[in-house]
Amino acid sequence: MAETLTAAQRVIIARHPKRPNINDYINALFPQFFAMCGDRLCGEDKAILGGVALFHGQPVTVIGTQKGKTLEENLKCNFGMPNPEGYRKALRLMKQAEKFDRPVITLIDTSGAYPGMQAEEHGQGEAIARNLYEMSRLTVPVISVITGEGNSGGALALGVANRVLMLENAVYAILSPEGFATILWKDASRHEEACQLMKMTAPELKQLGIIDEIVPEPVGGAHLAPEIVFRELDRSIAAQLAQLNRHRGSALAADRYQKFRRMGMASKKEEP
Repeated sequence: MAETLTAAQRVIIARHPKRPNINDYINALFPQFFAMCGDRLCGEDKAILGGVALFHGQPVTVIGTQKGKTLEENLKCNFGMPNPEGYRKALRLMKQAEKFDRPVITLIDTSGAYPGMQAEEHGQGEAIARNLYEMSRLTVPVISVITGEGNSGGALALGVANRVLMLENAVYAILSPEGFATILWKDASRHEEACQLMKMTAPELKQLGIIDEIVPEPVGGAHLAPEIVFRELDRSIAAQLAQLNRHRGSALAADRYQKFRRMGMASKKEEP
């Protein structure tokens, strides 16, 4: 593991344009993926990709934020920033998974939910809040993977899970370092300093109990040898899912509740 990297360096790697995106992970880990579109209310949002697939022969529902690797691809999926329609589509697929007893696997890589006027008019805040509420009550296993950036409620709306995995050079925080620096110091140029304060790297979050497992990356980042990351992530998801498959119903919802109640408690015990 690249333990000597600073938080700011990990942010750069997490944002690398050639870093594997959800389509790469689906092609590598989830054969026979069948995409499903629309929120059955307002429209389709390309920033959220979701559908049914197989994972080691078991039917699962896969949902995640979608980024492109070129400007044209990013324009089509709004640079991975979902609108309310995307979150409602995700919730529709999660409730469908619960109905048919399929585990839910989410892949998160977003700078945050889209903050545009139309998104607000369509109920962005309500859509995110609804996902948080409904995900906490799901009676099927939920595994979330932070693959790149995971910022703000836009990421957490897919992250209320029984197990949260995080790639070694991914970052997970309440907002971007630039936004943090702007709010705290009125100076976005201090974003590297913000990175050190925000506790946003995988090792820091593991210590705080925010995430459950760190998935190793090759030196330099996942984009340099994606097949290594695919292999490691496949192993991690399979192991976590095998444990969660032993439980069903209210036990899974209770486990999820207790997980979030425990967050941060490990670090408090270490304080004098």
